[in-house]
Amino acid sequence: MRVLVSDNISPKGVRILEKAGLKVDVKTGLSPSELRKEIGKYEALVIRSATKVTADIIESAGKLKVIGRAGSGLDNVDKTAASKHGIVVMNTPGGNTVTTAEHTVALMLSMSRLIPQATASLKQGKWEKKKFMGVELYNKTLGIIGLGNIGTHVAKMAMGMGMNVITYDPYLSEEKARTLGVTVVDLKELFKKSDFISCHVPLTNETRNLINDDSIAVMKKGVRIINAARGGIVDEDALYRALKSGRVAAAALDVFEKEPPGHSPLFELDNFICTPHLGASTADAQENVAVAVASQIVDYLVHGTIRNAVNFPSVSADVLPVIQPYINLAERLGGFISQNFEGGIEEINIEYRGRIAELDHEPVTMAVLKGILTPILEETVNFINAPLIANERGIQVRETTTNDAGDYHSMLVIRIRSGKKESTVSGILHGKKEPRIIAVDNFTVEIIPEGEMLVLSNNDKPGVIGDIGNLLGRNNINIARMHFGREKRGGKAISVVSVDTPVSKDILSKIRKLPNVLSVKQIHLPV
Repeated sequence: MRVLVSDNISPKGVRILEKAGLKVDVKTGLSPSELRKEIGKYEALVIRSATKVTADIIESAGKLKVIGRAGSGLDNVDKTAASKHGIVVMNTPGGNTVTTAEHTVALMLSMSRLIPQATASLKQGKWEKKKFMGVELYNKTLGIIGLGNIGTHVAKMAMGMGMNVITYDPYLSEEKARTLGVTVVDLKELFKKSDFISCHVPLTNETRNLINDDSIAVMKKGVRIINAARGGIVDEDALYRALKSGRVAAAALDVFEKEPPGHSPLFELDNFICTPHLGASTADAQENVAVAVASQIVDYLVHGTIRNAVNFPSVSADVLPVIQPYINLAERLGGFISQNFEGGIEEINIEYRGRIAELDHEPVTMAVLKGILTPILEETVNFINAPLIANERGIQVRETTTNDAGDYHSMLVIRIRSGKKESTVSGILHGKKEPRIIAVDNFTVEIIPEGEMLVLSNNDKPGVIGDIGNLLGRNNINIARMHFGREKRGGKAISVVSVDTPVSKDILSKIRKLPNVLSVKQIHLPV
């Protein structure tokens, strides 16, 4: 079998592949058209961030069995297209954790002590001690948005330097936060209290432009901002205005909305420092991820074992056709309930009812956890590590089985809890393969769980649906489907509107102000 390595990886990874008897071709810098011509010869493709594995390329990959990313981010892989073609997509979560966290702290220190600016000045023959007066980190408050593996490592290093750490992470329980020594706050409070703010979340509809004009207006005057996570989390135009006015004292970015960014107005500012996406760029990290991805590909191609796959669980080939539809249902139910719930999750209960209770449902539980955790952690979650991440976050996971599925062949019920708050979603397979949601909390409603959805809580009054349709229509947003449920006539109701394109925060705000609309959440699930 043949392996194409299309991005630069450590030679150690190539040697592991060759030692296993695989034929390896290293061809870096291929254009999309060149890759499309080449890919049909190979069973495996190894990439980093440069190669874009689009649906067109996957269509041309007649023999491809596995795509391995030496790193965690998978923005450059069309995972949906790969899954449709039965191609396993693997990454190496955790391989970049330490190096990215260290780079974040390095940016924070460099920004605080004006090290890049002072270096440039001294190299020009100047001695400007008074010009480069810095600030200490000791006793300052660091606000961390997203306390995943990288955020946790940053928190530990910051506390080691005497900083007070607060965090906003809707998936972190109070108990787990206490064990880490950090304080959980809401996002607005984090903005108000932090001297430094560091972002460690994936780029999603919810996190895009999370740092913007409005959020900066809430922050302390003189706050310092760091982003080594994903470009697009910080609105670069808003940041420029805030740095220029002095509202934000300094900022350090390792990532940009467009990479390379070309000439950015930010580069003209003395209180802005940056690096060209170097978070994972250490020899140690690149060797670690190359060795890891090579070993995973060998395990799959030679031994048939799937590890760290983001789109397939580790199950045998004979079991997969039976269990795969339930895995798909479970992941979608998990994604739906997690995006529709507010608060740090403390407990997840999974009920297997009917025939599914008789199957080996361990991979289904993994899929539930992956679905719940992915919206906030994204590229760091896969079918294998999801239970470990849930455990690390102090989330209790319980499973129950019963042969009684009521009027259905099988049913999956997920219940999540945080303190006194609880939410439930129930799902079935329609026609043995198609996932359906049949209940959300106390509402009976049939939902096709895919694509972009708006989930509204509203009073059961005339005109609500018309108001929503008119508002979306005026903003050129097409409605694909609408689903409804209510407790009783004139009581509380649920409206689920499937749309063709994501809805902006501005339009969501307008929906919330419509008569009889109590709340609205935007949910994204795979198509």
